[in-house]
Amino acid sequence: MSFIRPEARAVMWRWREVIAGVVFSSVASFWALSAFGIMQALAFILLALAVIMILAGIQRGRFRGLGGGQGVVQLIEGQVTYYGPLNGGAVAISELAALSLDGRHKPAHWLLVPDQGSTLQIPVSAEGADALFDAFSGLVGLKTEHLLRVKQAAKPQLQVVWRREDVQAIINTFH
Repeated sequence: MSFIRPEARAVMWRWREVIAGVVFSSVASFWALSAFGIMQALAFILLALAVIMILAGIQRGRFRGLGGGQGVVQLIEGQVTYYGPLNGGAVAISELAALSLDGRHKPAHWLLVPDQGSTLQIPVSAEGADALFDAFSGLVGLKTEHLLRVKQAAKPQLQVVWRREDVQAIINTFH
């Protein structure tokens, strides 16, 4: 028997890092104000780590969807695998040429375009899709804030989020 409504539990789970960071920072603040000497210095260091945890948690919370969508996403050793009811596939993050968000579908889909092979389409609401944040954060040149803004805007259009530098250079030569 749970004393927390499922909707409230879902919100708390989405923002779990922020909640943990707030609890951690309040304990560290208490220690910083009540301790002396080396313990006080340690408490300030812990407080700084808690603030970093809160900031990272805000980014992760903004990226997470509600889940419960079609298919399952797995991220294992730099390879994104999607098991969907109608399609699926796998793409290594190191082989990505471009990343886009297609808002023309309901729900929106991430489009992972590899150097060779077919594009992998992953619904943003697929189970485990929140692991994509870690995968996308490792892309060289990707601005995390841009990624979050594009995802939250949810415009009914195809939006390019990131292109590898050599792919962008090829595109620039055609213009």
